[in-house]
Amino acid sequence: MVLHTINFADKAVLGVVARPMAEDLGLSNADIGLLGSVFYVLFVVTGLLGGFIADRVKIVWVLLVMALLWSLVQIPILLVGTFGALIASRILLGAAEGPAASLVNVAVFGWFPKSRRGFPSAVVSSGSSVAKILVVPVLTVAVAAFGWKSAFFTMMIVGVVWAAVWFFVGKDGPYSVNSARERAKESDPAKIKRVSILRIAALPTFWGGVLGLFAIYGMVTVVLTWLPSYFEEGLGYSRINSGLLFALPSVTSMGAMLLCSFVTDRLSVRGMTVRASRGMVSVAALLLCGACLALIPFVQPAWAVVALLVTGYGVGVAILPLMFVAITHISPERQVASTLGVFVALFQSSGIIAPWLTGYLVDAAPTPVEGYTSAFQLLGVLTLVGAVVMFLTINPERDRARIASIDALTDADGSVEDTELYAASSRRAPDTSEKDRGDGS
Repeated sequence: MVLHTINFADKAVLGVVARPMAEDLGLSNADIGLLGSVFYVLFVVTGLLGGFIADRVKIVWVLLVMALLWSLVQIPILLVGTFGALIASRILLGAAEGPAASLVNVAVFGWFPKSRRGFPSAVVSSGSSVAKILVVPVLTVAVAAFGWKSAFFTMMIVGVVWAAVWFFVGKDGPYSVNSARERAKESDPAKIKRVSILRIAALPTFWGGVLGLFAIYGMVTVVLTWLPSYFEEGLGYSRINSGLLFALPSVTSMGAMLLCSFVTDRLSVRGMTVRASRGMVSVAALLLCGACLALIPFVQPAWAVVALLVTGYGVGVAILPLMFVAITHISPERQVASTLGVFVALFQSSGIIAPWLTGYLVDAAPTPVEGYTSAFQLLGVLTLVGAVVMFLTINPERDRARIASIDALTDADGSVEDTELYAASSRRAPDTSEKDRGDGS
């Protein structure tokens, strides 16, 4: 959770420094939006690759290397501090942080059986809220006192400290991908092939989840990049108050994530289907989120706009841990890292366009407030569409059975498809027992 907090603070720092940095370097809103978007150019690519690496390398070492890289790529900003250095640093930071959202969950999933992963995932995901509730206000005060570069320096030091602690305490859990790989080798010493990621990605639960979360993550990147500026330019709050108000949406998102995940874990343990406990709860949250964002242009008082943003963001982000658990349900256990990595990378691709598009709309609108409200309304409409798509597609039990029913193929050398092991595990008792070993039993 602490690593996820650092991850999101690195993203949120751009929103904190946007106005003073723009004034210092003479940047337009489109320039700030570009800085927010370039972060996701390699972010998506490494997010796709990171999971496949984590399927083969211990997750503890992958996270350690990532944290050290995050810290190193802050240096160009501190030494040069030009727009070009900012572009280069944000691209490299995005590349280093690409696999983070999926791999921190994979690391924690290694300590819990499938039926009990919702709440731990919510705790990890709440790091994004902690970043905005605790870290962003500190960065705001630091920027006001020491200048905008101090925010990047602070995050560099925090990343190094985390890596030093993790080197001594990081471990793989008994349900980890590495443990699953060892169990597979014990089950069949021959070479075990993998289920094609294309076959998994073709399942309705997978691509429906990607489409449903596409607008949600677009909203997250817009909030991280633009919310303090919106509060200051659009709603008339002071710079300090805008930085402090930045934490409000995270308060609701943390509460919603922890509550929804705890309740759905209880429902799952008691036998409710994953479609109902994870999928339909996510659909309801998307409908509420989309409605809140779509109504923003029709609301006048600043406090009412803040209330809609706080509510919409909170319930929208709450579905992330629920969908992470749903996707791990359809994935073979020893491919959780790569499956979740591809899933996260695909829906996070909305970050490539959303911050830049928001900046463009703000520059093109007659007033900044009209540009911001248009961007949030667009996100709201897309979220409502995503809710409909997820309602029609999300069914982890059905898609798990589809993977399990694939005929196992035997090679001449006696090796078998991983689907054979997966099918065998799926024919056992459903994954709702409190004694679930986490290997599909």
